Amino acid sequence: MKKWLLLSMALYSANALAFPRENPVPGGIAHVTIAPLSNTAPIVQYAGQRVTVVPVASQWVALVGIPLDVEEGTQQLNTASGERIAFEIQPKQYKTQHITIRDKNKVDPDDESSERIVRELAVQQQAKTHFTEGETQLDFIKPVPGRDTGRFGLKRFINNQPRNPHSGMDIAAATGTPVEATAAGRVLHTDDFFFSGNTVYVDHGAGVISLYAHLSEITVKPGDVLQQGDIVGKVGSTGRATGPHLHWSVYLNGEPVDPALFLSSKK
Repeated sequence: MKKWLLLSMALYSANALAFPRENPVPGGIAHVTIAPLSNTAPIVQYAGQRVTVVPVASQWVALVGIPLDVEEGTQQLNTASGERIAFEIQPKQYKTQHITIRDKNKVDPDDESSERIVRELAVQQQAKTHFTEGETQLDFIKPVPGRDTGRFGLKRFINNQPRNPHSGMDIAAATGTPVEATAAGRVLHTDDFFFSGNTVYVDHGAGVISLYAHLSEITVKPGDVLQQGDIVGKVGSTGRATGPHLHWSVYLNGEPVDPALFLSSKK
């Protein structure tokens, strides 16, 4: 047990400066203390999905991804031992964004495209909720330099039609700009999706997943082991996009959370 405590403390020390900031609002992250570090690493679920749990000082802490559509108030975590742990979600109002897409089929898909979208949603859901046992990597860097042109959580209207809130960070960059893995991990899935175009999912362990979308080119394949900064593809405008940029998402317990929470002010 003492050896395990030392290993856990070493992991905490390595990730301490890169620990994602807490912001318990829709689309944010809640830090919920679960148990003393002397206990076995707990198994925690939120809304039926496995939650990332990491050692912090002398405690096991859950990093809970909060759904964008959840209302403020009390939420609940469930542990494998049957314990229920409450945490609070604070209110947040996101701004509205209006976008014009020239390709009408990307706004009102025809029957063939709709069938494709349904198939792809199942694949994407599986990727977002994937959970690999073991440690996770929380030392994140921005995958490309550039300005955030599509902020996370924006309430979007596409051709004046309401659509789902924006689930990532859009970073303006020229076509062909190399896209770096935001942290060490393993390539989980690559594909050409109807909406997100050429897309890469990377598994960073313990339920932390990153996504890189609208790529002009994918340079990795499923199973590839990546170090932070390795190139996963190049910036493009594939899928439903108004121009070249990187759409970057981060998922916890299958929910998209604000990627900016993983970046220090120096990144």
